[in-house]
Amino acid sequence: MSKLGLIDVIKSVIAAGIGIQSKKNRELDFEHGSLSQYLIVGLIATLLFIITIVFIVSTVTN
Repeated sequence: MSKLGLIDVIKSVIAAGIGIQSKKNRELDFEHGSLSQYLIVGLIATLLFIITIVFIVSTVTN
């Protein structure tokens, strides 16, 4: 199997982030994934999460 696509990396990061990543998928990520892809997607996902939380809190408090 070749490298994982961007959609696969995004799905994997989201699943790992909310704690539902299966052992099979985690092993597949380590075998075929690229660390740089996971770091970039993970940072973007974290920033989007923080921005969303800030937006929700600021909307509720105003």
